[in-house]
Amino acid sequence: MSVDPFQAPRFLAQSLRGAVALALTAAWLAGSAAAAADAAAGKALAEGCAGCHGEDGVSQTPLTPSLAGEPDDFVQWQLVFFRSSARKSDIMEPIAQSLSNPEIRDLGAYYASLPPPKPQPGPSDDDLVKAGARLVIEHRCTACHGDDLAGSRAAARLVSQREDVLLKALRDFKSGVRLGAGVASMADVTYSLSDGDLQVLARFLSTR
Repeated sequence: MSVDPFQAPRFLAQSLRGAVALALTAAWLAGSAAAAADAAAGKALAEGCAGCHGEDGVSQTPLTPSLAGEPDDFVQWQLVFFRSSARKSDIMEPIAQSLSNPEIRDLGAYYASLPPPKPQPGPSDDDLVKAGARLVIEHRCTACHGDDLAGSRAAARLVSQREDVLLKALRDFKSGVRLGAGVASMADVTYSLSDGDLQVLARFLSTR
């Protein structure tokens, strides 16, 4: 299937599973590789992002993700989703719509080059740690997000992300408000999880 990578979100919104989603991911990544990204140019662009996402990409703002250390491809995908309105946000959609393809690549390269945020203070409850680790294993989070859960290609970095951001993302995936990209559907992954499970996962991952 031949798809213009910058048209991918429109198709992705229609089908997120199996070979179609995988083909779209491959098409976008191939397009990204065609032009060399400029992390220095991305740094200049990111000055306008610091008010919400923090200096050096580490967020101090509630419900706003840290971007430092996120995989290059993940940042690019999310900006393309926002730009096409496949992912909804009154704030991010107009910002992304103002970005050119090279600028999106530059931002992805810049944020990927930054050291990730430090983990949030860990829970004192050993049972919570064990429950979080069990849920990660049972729901095969490492299959997409990497063995260390630091993200891989278009899959987000989970460890050291803000707890409130992780919890909102999990709830949005479960409710269908937000759609995931790739072979695995996050709606399927979260389907059997209770809200208590989501809270445990968000707490556990933020402290790793």
